[in-house]
Formats: sequence, C-alpha cells, structure tokens
Amino acid sequence: MTHMPEIETFIIANLPLVMAIVAGTLILKGIALWRAARRGEKSWFVALLVVNTLGILEAIYILFVSKDKEKEF
Repeated sequence: MTHMPEIETFIIANLPLVMAIVAGTLILKGIALWRAARRGEKSWFVALLVVNTLGILEAIYILFVSKDKEKEF
C-alpha cells in the first residue's frame, strides 16, 4: 500500500499519455474483436477479450492473422 501515492503521482503527471494508451488499446481491441467475431473465430475472440496486453495481441491479430484470412475469402 505504500506504493499507491507513487502510482497516483505518476498517472496524474502523465495523464495525457495514460489517456492516449487507454484510447489506443480500446480502439485496437474493438477492431480485433469485431474482425474475430465476423470471421467466427471463437478462440481468438475469447483470447482478445480476456487477455490484456496493451494492444500488442490485438495489433498482431489485426496486422498478421486477419490479413491472412482476408486472402482466403
């Protein structure tokens, strides 16, 4: 509990950065979830929904996995 003031201070001092990271993560997650649902990829949908990687897993899915699937359609 002694670290809470340090974390709060960091967040307040870097609020625009924190807000940008949250917004970017939400946008990537939304796009990735939409693509996975549209393709019927239930395992990817669950993984993207449950795992929080600050957009890393979502970006991998959007840039590499879903691109491969688009070529098949």
